[in-house]
Amino acid sequence: MNDPDTGTPMERIALQRDNQQWVFDWMVKETGRVYHFQPDGRGDLPRAVRSHAMISKHLGQAGARLEKLAHEESAAGHQHTAADLYYRAALSFMAAQHTVFGNSPEKIHLHGSLLRCYDQVRSHAPYRIEHIDVEWNGVTVSGNLHLAPAEGPAPCVFFIPGCDVTKESWPNPAFNQAAQRGMHVFSFDGPGQGESNLRGIKLEADSYEHAASAAVGMLLARPEISRIGVYGLSFGSFWALRLAALDDRITAVAAPWATYCDLNYLMTQESPRFKQLFAYLTQARDEAELDAVTSRMTLLDHVGRITVPTLLVSGEYDPRSPLEAVYEMYDAMRAPAELWVYADQFHHTSMSGGSRRALWEADVHATTCDWLRDRFDGRPQPHAGEVLYLESGRTGPYSPDAPAKRHWYEG
Repeated sequence: MNDPDTGTPMERIALQRDNQQWVFDWMVKETGRVYHFQPDGRGDLPRAVRSHAMISKHLGQAGARLEKLAHEESAAGHQHTAADLYYRAALSFMAAQHTVFGNSPEKIHLHGSLLRCYDQVRSHAPYRIEHIDVEWNGVTVSGNLHLAPAEGPAPCVFFIPGCDVTKESWPNPAFNQAAQRGMHVFSFDGPGQGESNLRGIKLEADSYEHAASAAVGMLLARPEISRIGVYGLSFGSFWALRLAALDDRITAVAAPWATYCDLNYLMTQESPRFKQLFAYLTQARDEAELDAVTSRMTLLDHVGRITVPTLLVSGEYDPRSPLEAVYEMYDAMRAPAELWVYADQFHHTSMSGGSRRALWEADVHATTCDWLRDRFDGRPQPHAGEVLYLESGRTGPYSPDAPAKRHWYEG
């Protein structure tokens, strides 16, 4: 990270959880994951990775191989294949750069490779994608605007990624769930994400929603865009709800893969990687300063100001959002809100209950875009004020058999 006063590189601060590094490295080696260890099956990390420190090199090398293949396919005139390979290369570089907790030469190289590959994705996409800069509070934040083919103004999904990904993560231009439903997408790198990190824009307790609100104003000034619905995924669910509490120009907000509760759960009970990551994002000078920032990142005292239709989605056993704490937050809401609880699932909830990340992501993007499209179309919100308890592979949120209850032993 960089010193916020001088701009010079800083060493990563020492954290109490660093004493767990040895077992964290063992978990990375054995599971192929850096977090969310609960699901069955191996994660996406190659077996050559045997510690957290090795991830950036090996995923960076994988990205470089994919980029080379993309160049070759493009030169051969296979533009669709090239587009897919450039997108996969961008995602590999995205994952590689996120394990480097400081703006070092390696971080700059990997993030630059991500942007270079995504420039190729934009040039090969079947519709126009604009890289948009937004001036806010004396700095520049950025996003990618995916313009769906539409006649006249259309609604726009304001996508807020999680703390471990960037604006390039979704949508995939070859399979854009929002565009399929006639909606534009603006995918945002707010403070703590992607380009903002490389520009030294630190994450503060309330900076994200104010930067996002500036972007909302910019989008609504464009003739292509009629209304804005917010889609926040994973830690983006936290920022999405904070934005909806701040900005009354939002039509609806959907916040799946819950991060709704006291951040102490994320910082002390989840993977050590999260506290190490947030030390970088906040540019904290020591652990006490980091704890002071994250302790002010709350939802319970904000959600009562949300007035628009709201969708919340949580796993029954998500360690970062324990169910009773989720209910406390949900009960504090005054908006027409519904909560879907997926039985026996953790953070990456899914209607299909699939074990592969690609299936999870296709599932969550599709159901969220359906829900937002319904709100844009003015369709009644069938479960406002209800909690649905959903058993994957048996009952979906629109099933007539979906039980309205909070716990497995009820009803």
